[in-house]
Amino acid sequence: MEGDTLSGLGSGTQVDNKVMQTFQKSFGQVQNILDQNRLLINEINQNHESKIPDNLSRNVGLIRELNNNIRRVVDLYADLSNSFTKSMEAVSEGDSAGTMRSDGKAGQKRVRPG
Repeated sequence: MEGDTLSGLGSGTQVDNKVMQTFQKSFGQVQNILDQNRLLINEINQNHESKIPDNLSRNVGLIRELNNNIRRVVDLYADLSNSFTKSMEAVSEGDSAGTMRSDGKAGQKRVRPG
């Protein structure tokens, strides 16, 4: 994946392999948690519909687990956002320092008259 560009980020924006692996890992973790949540919600609904006291009591723990999973997803997305911001800042700093981009052009920023 090294040398690949992410569409929508502008031409020549490079995202290195480590960053992509981090994103893929995090999105995989999020998907696993969301799959667990789907199963939890199904079980909670079944327990609720059964109206059996033990099943309704079990829902308390299941709902807590669901809430904790939601917090984990929020944290993962926050970490992803921070990682993405840092990687884009690093790319931007590299461009502004006059480094060569993958397209062979110097990475100088234009100064607009102000």
